[in-house]
Amino acid sequence: MKESKTVYLSLGSNVGEKVNNLQDAIFLIHKKIGDVAKISPVYQSSAWGFESDDFLNICLTLFTTLHPENLLDQVLEIEKNLGRVRNEQAGYHARTIDIDILYYDTEIIKNNHLEIPHPAIAQRKFVLKPLADIAPQFYHPRLNKDTRNLLQECKDQGALEKTSYRLFRDRASLFSQTNFIAIEGNIGAGKTTLANKIATEYNGKLVLERFADNPFLPKFYEDQSRYAFPLEMSFLADRYQQFTDDTSQYDLFKNFMVSDYDIYKSLIFAQVTLQKEEFKLYRKLFNLMYKEVKKPRIYVYLYQTTERLLENIKKRGRSYEQNISDDYLMSINQGYFDFIKSYPEQNNLIIELGDLDFVKNREDYDFIIDKILKFAVQLPF
Repeated sequence: MKESKTVYLSLGSNVGEKVNNLQDAIFLIHKKIGDVAKISPVYQSSAWGFESDDFLNICLTLFTTLHPENLLDQVLEIEKNLGRVRNEQAGYHARTIDIDILYYDTEIIKNNHLEIPHPAIAQRKFVLKPLADIAPQFYHPRLNKDTRNLLQECKDQGALEKTSYRLFRDRASLFSQTNFIAIEGNIGAGKTTLANKIATEYNGKLVLERFADNPFLPKFYEDQSRYAFPLEMSFLADRYQQFTDDTSQYDLFKNFMVSDYDIYKSLIFAQVTLQKEEFKLYRKLFNLMYKEVKKPRIYVYLYQTTERLLENIKKRGRSYEQNISDDYLMSINQGYFDFIKSYPEQNNLIIELGDLDFVKNREDYDFIIDKILKFAVQLPF
């Protein structure tokens, strides 16, 4: 069995979605190189050695069984996969991702391809500061000084500022920090299926809407004007009770919560189905309840075209849904968009599904998960 070595890496990005570039790199490092043990805070720094946009920089501690040359090969491959194009011209250049090997245990290596420790460690504050956060007492094997001393002696005068971003070793770790995600969408968009898959794969507590137990629902689709008010009132009462019960009780064995609805959907549907006077009365009661319920940290809306929604509704074969009209679905979609526009302070993420099939196609599912995680990592933790 190969011996595991402690490795320190420096990562930087100053092109595109910088924080997502760093997060993607960490995911790949953890998957392909070794166990990521520590991740420094994210720092914003001025470009070093050339004129360009500011960088985001971090340092990592990881354990790997790879030989230094194989480690370098993997680092270069990850850079390439994330869009790094190495410029053969002399000097420094902007880049989507830059990964430098700082230390490989305490080994000293120098050949035509690789030099460890990295020769510029002591001159770069944007390396030393994040490194000091995760390895303050690690000694440079050539200079015989620890990271804190090197940082104190560093003459780099470039701007450096700690940001509020936080990065994670893998998807599960990032999901665990989201606290509560609501997956919303129109009838037939697939919100329950997606919530189930996320909860199963990433150990989330699942909160599902109990629509099947509502005795007014089949009657509503037969005679909307007669049964709209009792339907919406019973939905509101049930959602409020379930939502407050389920979201207020944390499961010690689950990492986060994910629901297939947000209680605000009650108002969205009621606005479409109720008469004007009925809706005014309904809204008074709703506003009292809404103040008390837990709000999701991330609100995901799955947008699907009316044509595709009708196809999905037909496929799942619920008899009482088969007469749902195009106009009704379009009104619900518009109601969701109006809600999202009305709450810009909420962390809203709209995902257009189009031809994506996240049930049968793993790549489509991963695409949606990446969308959610790229949105989540932009939020302050």
